[in-house]
Amino acid sequence: MADNAAMLSGYNAWTNAPTLGGLHLIMDLPAFCIVALITAVVFVGIRESRAMSNLMVIIKLCVIFLVIVLGAYYVHPENWSPFTPNGFSGVLKGVSAVFFAYIGFDAISTTAEECKNPQKDLPRGMIYSLIICTILYVLLALVLTGMVSYKQLNVGDPLALVFESRGLHWIAGIVAVSAIIATASVLLVFQMGQPRIWMSMSRDGLLPKIFSKLHPKFKTPSFSTILTGICVAIPALFLNLSTVLSLTSIGTLFAFVLVCGGILVLDKLPNKPESKFKVPYINGRYVMPILYALAITLIMKYSDGYFKSLFTLEASPMLLFWIVATIVTILTVVKNYSLIPILGLTSCFYLMAQETHMVWFRFLAWLVIGLVIYFFYSYKNSKLSPNKVAEREALEQLGK
Repeated sequence: MADNAAMLSGYNAWTNAPTLGGLHLIMDLPAFCIVALITAVVFVGIRESRAMSNLMVIIKLCVIFLVIVLGAYYVHPENWSPFTPNGFSGVLKGVSAVFFAYIGFDAISTTAEECKNPQKDLPRGMIYSLIICTILYVLLALVLTGMVSYKQLNVGDPLALVFESRGLHWIAGIVAVSAIIATASVLLVFQMGQPRIWMSMSRDGLLPKIFSKLHPKFKTPSFSTILTGICVAIPALFLNLSTVLSLTSIGTLFAFVLVCGGILVLDKLPNKPESKFKVPYINGRYVMPILYALAITLIMKYSDGYFKSLFTLEASPMLLFWIVATIVTILTVVKNYSLIPILGLTSCFYLMAQETHMVWFRFLAWLVIGLVIYFFYSYKNSKLSPNKVAEREALEQLGK
């Protein structure tokens, strides 16, 4: 029913949209305006961004509390049967689809330079917020799926839908407005984190110097902030919600894969730089092969023909996962890799494999653009490029 309503809504929007030269113009102007407003706040400074973010988070938490407490009275336990209608694979597909919600936790690390005690404050802030949000996610999911059938929740505003279905229209209105605020609060974190990532890359020579240019008054990365706003606002005008969410989730997961892989590389450097942020080392040489063999055994026992089905275009992301998992397991045995980043890498890559092959094609196209920029500019100008390292060593020798 929800799928048909969404398709009908999309069809009506297309047919009733204004045309220019025979081309239907469908633009999300509110999304564009919200991005512009948030970009302006982030441009002004970190304190203003923090104040606005705190206000929106307080409003969001109040609404979530209202939904959980009020919605609990309308829960029908029979809606939870079956509890996992699409099995464990369906749960993982759902996790992959909404993983973008967790990007805010790693975005906190981009504000390390503006923290008083980053070695203490950042880990605690990320871990505490992760625990609190996970508990809220679970409670909210139980209430939503208990109030109505899960089949009705495939809409853009499920919180408002469940109260509409119970005749609580005023609550649905409050929730619908708060959903805009909640989305804006998440977007604020993105808009605040991305410019600082570009600023750090620019300082390392991976991007032109203009990306690290600070505003003389506000002391924020001005060019990076404006460019981030443009790169987000323009696609927000035209892209549909499902495409945006899928690309955001797979991009977030890939970022986590890179972080875990970076930890493995740094651990094996002969003269690795000293860091106050350390990941505990647990040898995965014996644990990883056991987990790999256990996964293969369970699949062969409970999912007949699973591996044969991987050799199709639709299942190509999952085939890629098993190739990567096999290589990672072998390298873990050979090189004694640490277990924690290995588990992070494989689990995030598995969630990436839950996305469709079309999402992967779009993601790979974006990745190719990044690699072109890297090899045509960043590789030559990076502080870690062979030419730069040789130049520094030569200057040090002359100094001696």
